[in-house]
Amino acid sequence: MRNPLSDKVISIEPSGIRKFFDIVSEMKDAISLGVGEPDFDTPWHIRDEGIYSLEKGRTFYTSNAGLKELKVEICKYLKRRVGLDYDYNLETLVTVGGSEAIDLALRAMINPGDEVLIPQPSYVSYLPCTVLADGVPVVIELKAENQFKLTRQELLDGITPKTKILILPFPNNPTGAIMTREELKEIVEVVIEKDIFVITDEIYSELSYSGNHVSIAEFPGMKERTILINGFSKAYAMTGWRLGYAVGPKEIIEQMIKIHQFAIMCAPTTSQYAAVEALKNGDEDVAAMREAYDQRRRFLVNAFKEMKLECFEPFGAFYVFPCIREFGMTSDEFATRLLKEEKVAVVPGTAFGSCGEGFLRISYAYSLENLKLALERINRFVERLRAEKCN
Repeated sequence: MRNPLSDKVISIEPSGIRKFFDIVSEMKDAISLGVGEPDFDTPWHIRDEGIYSLEKGRTFYTSNAGLKELKVEICKYLKRRVGLDYDYNLETLVTVGGSEAIDLALRAMINPGDEVLIPQPSYVSYLPCTVLADGVPVVIELKAENQFKLTRQELLDGITPKTKILILPFPNNPTGAIMTREELKEIVEVVIEKDIFVITDEIYSELSYSGNHVSIAEFPGMKERTILINGFSKAYAMTGWRLGYAVGPKEIIEQMIKIHQFAIMCAPTTSQYAAVEALKNGDEDVAAMREAYDQRRRFLVNAFKEMKLECFEPFGAFYVFPCIREFGMTSDEFATRLLKEEKVAVVPGTAFGSCGEGFLRISYAYSLENLKLALERINRFVERLRAEKCN
């Protein structure tokens, strides 16, 4: 029988995040700090709107690009949050989560052989989606000494005549790093000079703890060369509703809609009605969740300092990225032993790129009670490892 499988798909490694999640799901008394999912329920007024839409029989397809009311609210949201004006009808697309928007943007923009710059450590989908779109991923290794921010020189070093797209993953999963306005300005200068496009993944934009989030699309000359991707999973605790969006130049959005039309048809109708309510009346919910995350963030950073475990202070998303190089083992080995010996699941930094070796991603999208118990176990494990080194 002929091989029924695609060589390209076979060559792609499965996500390194799921390995530990699958193990911990069958382990009694284990604590998982591995999944990037809010521990909050979707706020009731948002759920109520979804329920109401079902009660009213709103169960039909929306337009391919999404419900008009939702696209209008997305544009209003971006205007008040980052000062950007988008046409709801021509420059806005509602997708099945932010992940679909990433895939669509890459497939709509890449010709075979085009290079895509991917700063790592970063979200696991960027590289495989580039490969699936017949692009060439070019990894830019971010450095701990720069707090895992993209620098002007790192960007310049990655650019070749074949470079077409830069993926900008800030606030960052897994490091929690952000980019300030001053830091983004240096990136903008290079992007415009070298005439490349940007896909900016801003799914964690509402979870920024050192002032308001800044989008690269705000800068002069950038809106026309940027696809801005966001969604409802993180800010509104709506992961299971599977809803995201992309805004950008109409000629790119038009082609993204074409792919979306044939592959998906439209995002879930019930979720879209709920998202309208989220954008209209969800600011207080977002602020309350952000405050809770910030408390947990500061608790973890201080706990790692007390453990004498090197960890820079993250100012975005809901992750910390401590360094475990002192123990002389790989990130995977450390995470595996921690799970087996102390029943705490974290994600090896290598799940987000090879330059994540020597680091762990720890999510604080969990209750303080769980975090405190997990940190007690991590501290016990770290002390045991240090004692082993001394013997």
